[in-house]
Amino acid sequence: MAQESWKEAEDTGVHAPEAPIMCINNCGFFGNRMTENMCSKCYRDTVKAKSMALLVENKTAAAVASSPTPMVAEIKDEASASAKEGKRVAEEEAPKPPSNRCLSCRKKVGLTGFKCRCGDTFCSMHRYADAHDCKFDYKQAGREQIAQQNPVVKADKVTRF
Repeated sequence: MAQESWKEAEDTGVHAPEAPIMCINNCGFFGNRMTENMCSKCYRDTVKAKSMALLVENKTAAAVASSPTPMVAEIKDEASASAKEGKRVAEEEAPKPPSNRCLSCRKKVGLTGFKCRCGDTFCSMHRYADAHDCKFDYKQAGREQIAQQNPVVKADKVTRF
């Protein structure tokens, strides 16, 4: 019976690992061959670091291609500046947790909060633009919408003899 299971394992080429693989970063978790012998957290961090490195390389390559006489010192400064800028952009673009309080009266609104075009959440009393001194320019937004929906059409001039 045991010999039959060995033959099946040899036929399929699938073998169970003898011992669990530890993460190569020595974080204490188990690794996986699909994640390069790292745990899921370490693998996610390395993938994110590689993508940021590629982004920085692309920006520096674009800067080098656009400048007619690149200098080595300028390239290093730009690389460090773009790396710092990448970190700042990542921090700025981090989504804020949804506010569950009215911005005007600080009343808890929970699921019934109203999201204004200015981006803030308000209660039922302060949901209107005039009730919370909204900074959103509704006139300009309306003008832009009308301009997009109704493009200016000019006819070609026809000359008659």
